[in-house]
Amino acid sequence: MTTTTRYIVSRRAALGIAAAPVLAGPFPARSQPRLDKLTFVTNWRAQAEHGGFYQAQAAGLYRAAGLDVTLTSGGPQINPAQLLLGGRVDMAMGNGIVALNFVRENIPFVCIAALFQKDMAVLIAHPDTGFIRFEALAGRTILVGAESRATWWPFLAKRYGLRDEQIRPYTFNLQPFLADRMMVQQGYLGSEPYSIEKAGLKPAVLLVHDAGFENYGQTINIGTKTMTEKRDAVQRFIDATMTGYDQYLKGTAGGFDTAGANRLIQTQNPDMSDDLIAFGVRMMNEAGILRSGDAATGGIGAMSAGRWQSFYEVVADVGVLPKRLDWQKAFDLGFVNKGVGRS
Repeated sequence: MTTTTRYIVSRRAALGIAAAPVLAGPFPARSQPRLDKLTFVTNWRAQAEHGGFYQAQAAGLYRAAGLDVTLTSGGPQINPAQLLLGGRVDMAMGNGIVALNFVRENIPFVCIAALFQKDMAVLIAHPDTGFIRFEALAGRTILVGAESRATWWPFLAKRYGLRDEQIRPYTFNLQPFLADRMMVQQGYLGSEPYSIEKAGLKPAVLLVHDAGFENYGQTINIGTKTMTEKRDAVQRFIDATMTGYDQYLKGTAGGFDTAGANRLIQTQNPDMSDDLIAFGVRMMNEAGILRSGDAATGGIGAMSAGRWQSFYEVVADVGVLPKRLDWQKAFDLGFVNKGVGRS
């Protein structure tokens, strides 16, 4: 009998679902079902984009799957990959390039689910300045962060004939952008566009994904040893998380109460207002962040070898990763493509 079955049987008995004779007491203390413990760290402070994890926690989906899950928020001083490599957590949030870098460094860690079919990295411009396609980047000053300079910027530069001289450091301060009508800056679909709107502008926004840089975003990465030793528990974690995202994205309109998940998010990150959470959810739904691509047929979290190969070839072509890398070692498809939340 599996751990999940043992948990369900115990739970049914505890709820009185199975018929049983009425016995006189006293009764011995009833043992609680054993919950498998798992730990997971996100890539940033708690936010709407992590809502599926918090929905699975708040709605009891993890516990119903026989799991005791500890969710830890990332942040500017927290490196999820380092926590994973150091054995501090069972799983960590990353992206496709992180998993391919594991292969480059010959480290036994893999990606087992891709929550975001489209990474939420964006480029943002002022309205009515002709920024409706990436060709409009030519000649403009572009604020780009250090990590982005080493990932999607080389791709954009090659594809659209851009020059490194155009870029300046992005420091997460909106003032330089707001002061220069022709400036472009990087951002995150559920964050900077909201702040810019609050400042009185309706920005023009383009997903870097739509330029052809089709990196899987918000992935779940794990060590191969942990994956082997805890495979059953990890599968239950994946299933519950994908169900959590399906519920969270549908929200009250779909008959699901997400207030508990949002309270957990705001407890861990008080900067997440109700409006900002609602904006993040709307952006994920409108842009098809979780339900497009492989997820259209495979469900939330889906991945495909073809998508991994094509993305690897794109980044290798611009020198972000070396050529002749064994890219197939970056992922394991055995946990996903099960149709959860399929559009």
